[in-house]
Amino acid sequence: MSVEPAPRRERVTGEPRRVRPLPRYRAQSEIDEQTALGGAYVRSLIRSQLRAGLSAFAFLALLAGTLPLAFAALRSDLAVWLVLGFGAYPLLVLIAWWYVRRAERNERDFARLVEGRPAP
Repeated sequence: MSVEPAPRRERVTGEPRRVRPLPRYRAQSEIDEQTALGGAYVRSLIRSQLRAGLSAFAFLALLAGTLPLAFAALRSDLAVWLVLGFGAYPLLVLIAWWYVRRAERNERDFARLVEGRPAP
Protein backbone atom coordinates (compact mmCIF):
# COMPACT_ATOMS: atom_id res chain seq x y z
CA MET A 1 0.00 0.00 0.00
CA SER A 2 1.47 3.33 -1.01
CA VAL A 3 0.95 6.52 0.92
CA GLU A 4 0.13 9.51 -1.22
CA PRO A 5 1.57 12.86 -0.20
CA ALA A 6 -0.79 15.43 1.24
CA PRO A 7 -1.98 18.01 -1.30
CA ARG A 8 0.02 21.21 -1.36
CA ARG A 9 -1.66 24.14 0.35
CA GLU A 10 -1.67 27.51 -1.36
CA ARG A 11 -1.77 30.78 0.52
CA VAL A 12 -3.30 33.86 -1.07
CA THR A 13 -1.85 37.05 0.32
CA GLY A 14 -3.09 39.70 -2.11
CA GLU A 15 -5.96 42.05 -1.45
CA PRO A 16 -9.32 40.74 -2.55
CA ARG A 17 -10.70 42.34 -5.67
CA ARG A 18 -13.49 44.73 -5.12
CA VAL A 19 -16.36 43.87 -7.33
CA ARG A 20 -19.03 46.47 -7.66
CA PRO A 21 -22.48 44.99 -7.43
CA LEU A 22 -24.56 45.37 -10.52
CA PRO A 23 -27.33 47.88 -10.13
CA ARG A 24 -30.39 45.90 -9.27
CA TYR A 25 -33.87 46.69 -10.34
CA ARG A 26 -36.00 47.27 -7.29
CA ALA A 27 -39.70 46.55 -7.54
CA GLN A 28 -40.10 48.14 -4.11
CA SER A 29 -39.19 51.57 -5.47
CA GLU A 30 -41.67 51.10 -8.34
CA ILE A 31 -44.43 50.40 -5.83
CA ASP A 32 -43.39 53.22 -3.49
CA GLU A 33 -43.24 55.74 -6.33
CA GLN A 34 -46.62 54.51 -7.60
CA THR A 35 -45.43 54.07 -11.16
CA ALA A 36 -47.41 52.14 -13.76
CA LEU A 37 -45.23 49.09 -13.23
CA GLY A 38 -45.64 49.30 -9.45
CA GLY A 39 -49.40 49.54 -9.95
CA ALA A 40 -49.28 46.44 -12.12
CA TYR A 41 -47.46 44.57 -9.34
CA VAL A 42 -50.07 45.57 -6.78
CA ARG A 43 -52.97 44.79 -9.15
CA SER A 44 -51.52 41.33 -9.75
CA LEU A 45 -51.49 40.69 -5.99
CA ILE A 46 -55.05 41.96 -5.65
CA ARG A 47 -56.19 39.81 -8.59
CA SER A 48 -54.60 36.69 -7.16
CA GLN A 49 -56.14 37.34 -3.73
CA LEU A 50 -59.53 38.02 -5.34
CA ARG A 51 -59.28 34.80 -7.35
CA ALA A 52 -58.55 32.84 -4.16
CA GLY A 53 -61.45 34.50 -2.33
CA LEU A 54 -63.91 33.90 -5.16
CA SER A 55 -62.82 30.28 -5.43
CA ALA A 56 -63.37 29.73 -1.71
CA PHE A 57 -66.75 31.47 -1.97
CA ALA A 58 -67.73 29.26 -4.93
CA PHE A 59 -66.88 26.12 -2.95
CA LEU A 60 -68.84 27.47 0.01
CA ALA A 61 -71.85 28.29 -2.20
CA LEU A 62 -71.68 24.81 -3.71
CA LEU A 63 -71.63 23.29 -0.24
CA ALA A 64 -74.50 25.43 1.04
CA GLY A 65 -76.48 24.94 -2.16
CA THR A 66 -76.35 21.16 -1.96
CA LEU A 67 -77.41 20.97 1.70
CA PRO A 68 -81.17 21.35 1.00
CA LEU A 69 -80.92 18.57 -1.57
CA ALA A 70 -79.18 16.36 0.98
CA PHE A 71 -81.82 17.17 3.59
CA ALA A 72 -84.64 16.34 1.17
CA ALA A 73 -83.02 13.03 0.31
CA LEU A 74 -82.42 12.05 3.92
CA ARG A 75 -85.94 12.83 5.29
CA SER A 76 -84.76 12.20 8.83
CA ASP A 77 -84.19 14.83 11.50
CA LEU A 78 -81.36 12.82 13.02
CA ALA A 79 -79.62 12.45 9.66
CA VAL A 80 -80.00 16.18 8.99
CA TRP A 81 -78.36 17.04 12.30
CA LEU A 82 -75.58 14.54 11.66
CA VAL A 83 -74.92 16.06 8.24
CA LEU A 84 -74.91 19.56 9.72
CA GLY A 85 -72.78 18.62 12.72
CA PHE A 86 -70.31 16.19 11.24
CA GLY A 87 -70.49 16.70 7.48
CA ALA A 88 -70.71 20.41 6.83
CA TYR A 89 -68.27 21.80 9.39
CA PRO A 90 -65.26 19.71 8.36
CA LEU A 91 -65.82 20.88 4.78
CA LEU A 92 -66.03 24.49 5.98
CA VAL A 93 -62.77 24.06 7.87
CA LEU A 94 -61.17 22.51 4.80
CA ILE A 95 -62.25 25.45 2.62
CA ALA A 96 -60.96 27.95 5.17
CA TRP A 97 -57.64 26.09 5.49
CA TRP A 98 -57.21 26.06 1.70
CA TYR A 99 -58.01 29.77 1.44
CA VAL A 100 -55.56 30.79 4.16
CA ARG A 101 -52.75 28.73 2.63
CA ARG A 102 -53.47 30.17 -0.82
CA ALA A 103 -53.58 33.76 0.46
CA GLU A 104 -50.32 33.32 2.39
CA ARG A 105 -48.64 31.82 -0.67
CA ASN A 106 -49.81 34.76 -2.80
CA GLU A 107 -48.36 37.20 -0.26
CA ARG A 108 -45.11 35.25 -0.01
CA ASP A 109 -44.73 35.23 -3.80
CA PHE A 110 -45.42 38.97 -3.93
CA ALA A 111 -42.90 39.69 -1.17
CA ARG A 112 -40.32 37.56 -2.98
CA LEU A 113 -41.00 39.51 -6.18
CA VAL A 114 -40.66 42.85 -4.41
CA GLU A 115 -37.45 41.84 -2.65
CA GLY A 116 -35.96 40.54 -5.88
CA ARG A 117 -35.42 36.99 -4.62
CA PRO A 118 -35.83 34.10 -7.04
CA ALA A 119 -38.74 31.72 -6.67
CA PRO A 120 -37.89 28.38 -5.01
